[in-house]
Amino acid sequence: MNTSAEKVLSKVPEVTLVFWIIKIAATTLGETGGDAVSMSMNLGYLIGTVIFAAVFLAAVFAQIKTKTFKPFFYWTTIIATTTVGTTLADFADRSLGIGYAGGSTLLMALLFGSLFIWHRTLGSVSVSTVSSPKVEVFYWVTIMFSQTLGTALGDWTADTAGLGYTGGAILFGASLVLVAAFYYWTNVSRTLLFWAAFILTRPLGAVVGDFLDKPLSAGGLALSRYSASAALFAFMLTTILLFKQRAAGSAH
Repeated sequence: MNTSAEKVLSKVPEVTLVFWIIKIAATTLGETGGDAVSMSMNLGYLIGTVIFAAVFLAAVFAQIKTKTFKPFFYWTTIIATTTVGTTLADFADRSLGIGYAGGSTLLMALLFGSLFIWHRTLGSVSVSTVSSPKVEVFYWVTIMFSQTLGTALGDWTADTAGLGYTGGAILFGASLVLVAAFYYWTNVSRTLLFWAAFILTRPLGAVVGDFLDKPLSAGGLALSRYSASAALFAFMLTTILLFKQRAAGSAH
């Protein structure tokens, strides 16, 4: 591995249990934070999407410009993808009127299309191949699509499928346990399992976030979106400070 590749690789965190804990907290924060801006502030899904899209683009630009792995830069960008994913999915599902099924289908096509083009262009979609700004752009666009899809899937499962927030959390939590079982006890592609887990953490965060802030009559806890977002942010910050993350150096 050459020096320039190491510098870029060092910007991607090692995928450990701590990584997944922070990722789930970030996706939950994306749901409560996105809803706080679009609903609690009454700015609407379109304005919320414009605001968070600008934050997302700025965060990706800063992340690409860094020379080494910086946890705060990385997780700020992840949070940006979850918030823009929340408002964008809600805008597609509700404001455009295509529904959860239509929104999920469209976003799944965009996600798989991004992975397909990434693979065809560079030969791999493993995070260990991140070795240039071009690969990082593919990486972050794919993550943004996965976060948006996860929001739509979470809403679809909890509302249209009738599982509710608790049922949705159990479904996606069990799916993640299944992915973990495949990781430890089979030889299934680690890259495939990484993206499967990455995608599944988003609908889990979506239903948990909705459970926290939706009204009691809708099956939620009716917590303030602002206080829930602040608590989740504090948890993420504390975890990042307490558990030192290393840069990834191998495929996942």
